[in-house]
Amino acid sequence: MKLIKKILIPYSLTICLIYLAWKVLAMFLSQSVLPYPEDAIGAFLVSLFDASFWSHFFASAFRATVAMLIAWIIAFPIGILMGSSNRIDALLSPFVFMTYPVPKVVLLPVILLIFGLGDLSKILIISLILGYQVLVATRDGVRGIHPQYIDSIKSLGANRRQLFFEGYIPAALPHGFTALRLNSGVSVAVLFFVESFATLEGLGYLIMDAWGKMDFDQMFVGIFGMSLLGVILNESTNILEKFICPWFFQTRR
Repeated sequence: MKLIKKILIPYSLTICLIYLAWKVLAMFLSQSVLPYPEDAIGAFLVSLFDASFWSHFFASAFRATVAMLIAWIIAFPIGILMGSSNRIDALLSPFVFMTYPVPKVVLLPVILLIFGLGDLSKILIISLILGYQVLVATRDGVRGIHPQYIDSIKSLGANRRQLFFEGYIPAALPHGFTALRLNSGVSVAVLFFVESFATLEGLGYLIMDAWGKMDFDQMFVGIFGMSLLGVILNESTNILEKFICPWFFQTRR
């Protein structure tokens, strides 16, 4: 019942609202521009039995998932170090906050030249964008810990290692997961951009290829696939957060 209330009902209502808005808009536009939702949905359901669709889907899923993992593995520990040490924060903050506003997507041509046109360059640009979000959120989360909590842990005789594992990391995990959950949508958006050229596989390529051929039903198949991937990444992050950070959800009851 909890699964139905928290996931199935909200998503069902959202899908119904989108369907109605799409249906009304399609009635006023040319069918060659915007097909009826039932036509696009039918094409998507047919594609679920097509191996080529799943080839594109899993190629995109691999790139997005690996990029999120790399961003987390690198940025989360750095964020904790910056938040817990004034010396490290003073050393790294100028570089982080000077480069943070720079749109990382503009570096894609440089990364493509250095690392080639394969998966590596696409994963690196996505992880670079996501990594900044995780790093800043984790750093701010650690710096937001009340000093009394840290003093309490130290008063119990905790060493530096225990202070990290019993104090900083548990406090930083919810902030890091929040950034990662928000980044699930960002990763799919950037994924579409990096797959729209210099590749022959992925949902972004599928969308742009169908658009170039004026095959709008197939274009919406790719869009639905991107949406499905975003939902899977978001819900997987939610489940992982609840598994790793059970204390955070217990305090919110």
